[in-house]
Amino acid sequence: MEQLKALDDEINAFLDNMFGPRDSRVRGWFLLDSYLPTFFLTVAYLLSIWLGNKSMKNRPALSLRGILTLYNLGITLLSAYMLAELILSSWEGGYNLQCQDLASAGDADVRVAKVLWWYYFSKLVEFLDTIFFVLRKKTSQITFLHVYHHASMFNIWWCVLNWIPCGQSFFGPTLNSFIHILMYSYYGLSVFPSMHKYLWWKKYLTQAQLVQFVLTITHTMSAVVKPCGFPFGCLIFQSSYMMTLVILFLNFYVQVRELQIVCGKTDYQQASTTTIFKWK
Repeated sequence: MEQLKALDDEINAFLDNMFGPRDSRVRGWFLLDSYLPTFFLTVAYLLSIWLGNKSMKNRPALSLRGILTLYNLGITLLSAYMLAELILSSWEGGYNLQCQDLASAGDADVRVAKVLWWYYFSKLVEFLDTIFFVLRKKTSQITFLHVYHHASMFNIWWCVLNWIPCGQSFFGPTLNSFIHILMYSYYGLSVFPSMHKYLWWKKYLTQAQLVQFVLTITHTMSAVVKPCGFPFGCLIFQSSYMMTLVILFLNFYVQVRELQIVCGKTDYQQASTTTIFKWK
């Protein structure tokens, strides 16, 4: 335990030296004071994929229909809460859409930070997306893109909550919460065959995801063009990270379009669904 505590102190000191003082408003919040829990949970996630696939190799795939229905409903409701709360709290604080600093909105900034903590925590919960793929033996959907996105988001948002937990950080999660309402409600309802004819928004999910990334980059770069005191390095990092998502996502989108041309509408619809699952 003493060695683990010493390691924890060294890592926290290194991060504080690299990024500067942490935001005092989030001190003591669950999982935030130390990076080790986030790191170990990420390692456990990666190991569970590897060990899970080995364990399921000679076992029958599980259905999990009931669990998946409840899970998708839960994520949909959580996303709806985060979307509503982010809109209300940023409106209360008079947030500037082009660039918003970290300390000018008072209590509204803390309200935004509390919602963004739930957003960070939701990235931990969403590790279950991959675990369900493993248990259902949907290994084709456990791509580099899928794992990269899930693992990196959880770690990035630990940093966001510690150093930039409000202000300009509100925009991406607001968009993503809306997209997740569309996505997870589709996943939850699609397990019922009688609902398929009502799920008209399925074909727009892929495009909506791409629009989300482009809008987030545009919003982030607007604060570079007209700064308001929000850390410049964080803006550049976020834009760079989002560009990796755009590039990887476009690669899949092009593959889907090619499949539409080569194989026809039915196979394209299946490919489109697979691509959406990789991004959830």
